[in-house]
Parts: sequence; structure tokens; C-alpha cells
Amino acid sequence: MTLPDRSTLSRREYARSLVAVGGATALSACLDASSDENGEENNVPSGTDDLDSLPARQYAWNEFAPRDDNGNVQPPAHHVLLPLALTERATANGEPTADAREVTESALRTLERAYEWSTDGLLFTLGYTPAYFERFDEDLPEVVDLPEPEALTSREDPSFDEFDALLHLASNHPEVVLEVEEGLFGDQEEPERNGVVLESDLTEVFERVDENRRTGFVGDGLPVEHTDVAGVPDAVPEDAPFFMGFRSGFDRTQASEDHVTIDSGPFADGTTQHVSSMDIQLEVWFEQENHYQRVSKMFSPEHAAEDLVGDVGEELGADSGLSDERIEATAADARQEGVVGHAQKAARGREDGDPPLLRRDFNTIDGDRPGLHFVSLQHEIEDFVRVREAMTGADLDVASANNGILHYIFVNRRGNYLLPPRELRALPAANPDA
Repeated sequence: MTLPDRSTLSRREYARSLVAVGGATALSACLDASSDENGEENNVPSGTDDLDSLPARQYAWNEFAPRDDNGNVQPPAHHVLLPLALTERATANGEPTADAREVTESALRTLERAYEWSTDGLLFTLGYTPAYFERFDEDLPEVVDLPEPEALTSREDPSFDEFDALLHLASNHPEVVLEVEEGLFGDQEEPERNGVVLESDLTEVFERVDENRRTGFVGDGLPVEHTDVAGVPDAVPEDAPFFMGFRSGFDRTQASEDHVTIDSGPFADGTTQHVSSMDIQLEVWFEQENHYQRVSKMFSPEHAAEDLVGDVGEELGADSGLSDERIEATAADARQEGVVGHAQKAARGREDGDPPLLRRDFNTIDGDRPGLHFVSLQHEIEDFVRVREAMTGADLDVASANNGILHYIFVNRRGNYLLPPRELRALPAANPDA
């Protein structure tokens, strides 16, 4: 893939474009671009030799991320989703070997020695598909809900993640996610990463499924820097962290890491993950709708009428502003106002008032078009399905164009994963206690 034209882009735009390209050449260019004005490289904090000090949960990210003035977690800016398929030499009778497990764990532990477990260093998870667990004679424990992915509305016809595993890399530094990917799967001899030589790579264990590699970014002001991409209009707000113009991930509308954790059985301290990849019809969203209409469709008609949101959601603080009354009024708003909000509908999927999903999604320009990789963690995949059905709003008497944001998003891929606890992250058996 051709490198982007450095002369036409800011340093931040150029670095993000290089993450999307990937590969050793992109890494070299990214390292050059990441140098500060004095020509010195950015300092990325080192990891630890005391690996027992790291959390038991792979997805324990919130404690290691900064928060904004309202208490909302500020996620890592740069993301890579690496789909992986087990090699034949890493298996015996279809199941992963003990040697493959040792190599995988050694490689992951080296990353933790090289980079601080934080958004300013490196955060990552390694999750496994239902297809991976079908390799084993034993079934997953009953406490683990991991169905095959499926289409969830009549409007979608997605492809499915049917490879073995997905490695999610995340950091505030674009060069970090690139150099980790190249360190694990590149051609270098004894690659050094942040001052630490990788003890092993993953090329003997996994092959990358490159056609399903996904990348992206999230953060205030990052989407507007992609108005040179087809389908991204100039109307994207300057301070918006997401392409559709509004903040997301409000602290009080997110499940806690405790809430999504599997709490019994061999996969205790694990969780399930769903990934949806979708295109967004941004030009229609911004050019055929005004701000009032966008607020109504993203949040609720009440949010628009009472001016609760601000330009990009800054007025909402740590909450989406959806009262129990407004959530209960969703059907009435559909009939009386002729429009319902995306957040308003999805909130109907809560249980006892508690949000069931912990979202970690991010924008993308994969394929040179605007989109979103929706990443959610939940105790059970059924929790995601319930919220998705509530968000679809098939039970509501409202025109499709006014049914939240359904008219503007197009799901093209879905995948379900089990994120084991850290001690079982390296090629776990379907039932480690069996």
C-alpha cells in the first residue's frame, strides 16, 4: 500500500494515516514523523519486570487511563485490530500445542516489559472466536456465553469473524501500535521495542489475516483532520471526538469493568467482546440534517428542545442526560414527535437501570471511507444483542429516517470473542478445568 503524501498532511494526520497503512515502511516513516521539533523521539514509558503487579484482567484499562474534567475515561488515541489464524505448526490434531502457548505468552510478556501498561504506553487484549474453541472436544463452561456472530437486523448482511483470535493494540502513540505489530510479525532479527529485545515473535503461532486488519483513532479534534477523505464533509465539528459530531462513552452510561466480568469458573476475570465494523453516511448526516435534528436523532427530542447537549456534547458532563422518564417516553416520542434518539432507544436495554456495555469503539478511515469499529465488552454476548435490539427500535412507530441513527450506519462485519483472564490468554483450552 502506498504511503500518504507527507507534504499535504499535518504531522498528526500523517501518523494516523501510517497506522492505517501498516508495515515496516510505514513504521519507519511514523518514527521519523513522531520526532519532536528538536528531532528527538517521543519518550514512551517503559514497562515492568514485576509482571505479577499487572491486573488479572486483560481489559483492565480504565485505571490506567486519564480522565477528563468530568470524570470520563479518555481512551487511547490509536488502535489496531489484528485478526489471527493459527498455523498448522502451532497445532496437533487441530488443538494448539504447549510450545505454541509458551511462545505466545513469552511474546506478550515481553511487550509488558517494554511498555508501561497505560494509554501513554501500550494496552492490549487477545480474544478468541467461537471458531477457535470448536477445535476442542470439550465445550466452553456454561457460565461463558459465546455464540457465533449473526446478522441482527433485516437491513444488514455482514461478514463474520471466523478466524481464531483478535489482538487489539491501543496507545496514544501511533508508532507504538505499529512497532508492536512489526515486532510480533515482522522480519527483523532480534527486534528491539522501547529498549527491550522481543524474546519471541508470533510468526510460528499465528498468521495475520491481513484483509481483515482494522485500524482507527478517537479523541477531540481527530475526526475533523480527515476531511480530505471521500465521504467526510467539512461540517464535522472541530472538537468532536467521533465522526458523527458528538462525544460518547460518558462515565455514568458505561458499564464498569467489574460489571462486565465473568465471576466464576475457569474464565473468571475474563469477559466477552463484540466487534461491529460499519460505514457511516456522514454527508447525509451533516448536509441534510441541522444540529437540532442531529441532537434529536443521537440523543432524544427533549435534548434538542431544551438545548441540553452543546456543540459536541460538552454540556452533558459525565452522563448522557437521559432520565428514566425520557427513556420510558421513547414510544410516545416516536408517535408524538415523529423522531427518537439513538441513545434513548439503546438505554431501554439496561437492566435495573444499569448500563450493560463497556464501549471502546473508535473512528476509522479503513478503505478510504468514514466508519466506526464498535467494540463493546459485556458479561454475556446476549447483553449486547439485547441492547442492539433496543437500539434497532423495530417496535417503534416511527419512520426509518427518524429512527435514531439507523439511516446513516451500515454494518459490514461482526465478531464475538472471549477475552480470557491474563493467566489464560495464551491459547486457552475450551474448558481449562476439564
